[in-house]
Amino acid sequence: MNFLTPAEIAAATANAGKAKCEMSIIKMIVMGILAGAYIGFGANLATKIGSMEAAGTSGGQFLFGAVFSVGLMLVVIAGSELFTGNCMFCVISSLNGQSTWGGLLKNWTVVFLANFVGSVLLVYIIFYGGFWGDPSALAAHGSKALGIASAKMSLTWGQAFFRAICCNWLVCLAVWLAFAAKDVVGKIFGIFFPIMAFVASGFEHSVANMFFIPMGITIAQNNPELIASATKVAADGSVVPLFANLTTPDAVTAFFSYGNFISANLIPVTLGNIVGGAVFVAMFYWFVFLKK
Repeated sequence: MNFLTPAEIAAATANAGKAKCEMSIIKMIVMGILAGAYIGFGANLATKIGSMEAAGTSGGQFLFGAVFSVGLMLVVIAGSELFTGNCMFCVISSLNGQSTWGGLLKNWTVVFLANFVGSVLLVYIIFYGGFWGDPSALAAHGSKALGIASAKMSLTWGQAFFRAICCNWLVCLAVWLAFAAKDVVGKIFGIFFPIMAFVASGFEHSVANMFFIPMGITIAQNNPELIASATKVAADGSVVPLFANLTTPDAVTAFFSYGNFISANLIPVTLGNIVGGAVFVAMFYWFVFLKK
């Protein structure tokens, strides 16, 4: 067969987890920065597609999810260290006795922070590319970026946590399927469908949100007066504020802040991602295929 069986995938992911936990810190940092940027590329492309006329339709939502999958393709095929995938790799390896729980915590901590650095680095590169608009007017891309960030930070803790469980369950299954394939085309197809499903479903991914939300924050913090006065056309044809509750510069800067991002979204989403990858993929498959 030109693909691995589920039992063979379990063994391969445990071996990969061992290598990840034993990697030097400097390599974790570099590879983590790359992964944050790669996921950011997918997130930015999804934002661009989502800002077009088809956005809001079922086809537009499908395309939004479909193009985002390029991010994980880059992570898996080009090679890098992604926190959400490592929620599976490091746990299945540690459960199997091939790596230590201390190695897991080191990997998770370093890679998570490096993913954040890579994501925000790309945010500033894209921001200064001017795709969002300019100080005098928002482009459709900028309005979409702000809308995505606002929606994510407006979720309750419970909503963010449970959506994040579903997200990383699918993300880790995408990596699992990619490991099954022995050729690049097979890996691409293995990644595409679960990633398209999680994004189109509206689930929450901590590393993707390290791009989506800081992009909204960067636009808003640099142009609070513009955001406060921005408008949109409502369903009934009337012109209304872009954000009904953010009509002053102070309200804009207070809402679009890193403190709000971390407390309202990043913490619950990260915890949910850990549960989704560590429990529903790593622990379950370790129990079925590797537990002696």
